[in-house]
Amino acid sequence: MPMFNLSGMSNESKEKNYDVVIVGAGPGGLSSAIYTARAKLKTLVLEKAIEGGQINLTNMVEDYPGFVSISGEELADKFVEHAREFGVSFANEEAMEMDLSGDVKKIKTDFGNEYTAKVVIMDTGSNPRKLGVPGEDEFANHGVSYCAVCDGSFFKDKPVVVIGGGDSAIEEGIYLSKISSKVSVIHRRDKLRAQKIVQERAFKIPNMNFFWNSVVTEIGGGNSVEYVLLKDVKSGKITKHSTSGAFIYVGLVPNSKLVENAVETDDHGFIITDEHMETKVKGVYAVGDVRKTVLRQVVTAAADGAIAAVDLTKYFD
Repeated sequence: MPMFNLSGMSNESKEKNYDVVIVGAGPGGLSSAIYTARAKLKTLVLEKAIEGGQINLTNMVEDYPGFVSISGEELADKFVEHAREFGVSFANEEAMEMDLSGDVKKIKTDFGNEYTAKVVIMDTGSNPRKLGVPGEDEFANHGVSYCAVCDGSFFKDKPVVVIGGGDSAIEEGIYLSKISSKVSVIHRRDKLRAQKIVQERAFKIPNMNFFWNSVVTEIGGGNSVEYVLLKDVKSGKITKHSTSGAFIYVGLVPNSKLVENAVETDDHGFIITDEHMETKVKGVYAVGDVRKTVLRQVVTAAADGAIAAVDLTKYFD
């Protein structure tokens, strides 16, 4: 996983008691923060990594209303700037322990601070799901990557494979096609799951090709990735495909362990909420990629945040 530069972040918060504490500064959390701050609720956002969340790692965003095309980093900056404009407090701290049982919630961080709030919003997002095949861990940072924007420059004029068939896989494959000599998309089905407009764009790129009905069973090489073994899911035939890099996009694992014993989650660990984004615990909400939902996009995360923020005002009537 990429290492973030946190030099631009600071611990602005000296207060310990808040109306609302938001754990995570992704689009959902920042959207909530804008709404709660506008409602004059004292709001703190805790973010262990980088403000704006994983959108910072997206090359271009083309499906967020109001922007035909904008870099993920620039859009994230706009979210953060908007929240700061209304007086939202930020702290570069990781939530380590939470007591959500009472009317006043308690959050302890890696800095040894304890914050309290009447309402907590979880916007802890998710991490890329691993393939779980031989060589994946061995070649991490040596040819195996989960972020084309972070690592694509290391593969200039080299062949790479992209594993997956959703929006992230194909969009990042398109990005890599401008850097790498060849991009081979490996997908276990006979058609992609990505949006049609994204598919159409990918199919027109000369140096992108597709391996259908195929899964990776092994990633191999010497000091770095040199090949992947592909299995045809219909015939069972194994073939060896030469490559310098393997970019993996096969789903997400929610970052919900911090509250898994307090709130309800589905079989995959995604937090279950009602239509107002509230969990079964009063005063505890979940927004964005950590929540059980049918679509995980910047626009839906932002909508989650707005819905949660409007609903939670009932605790301050």
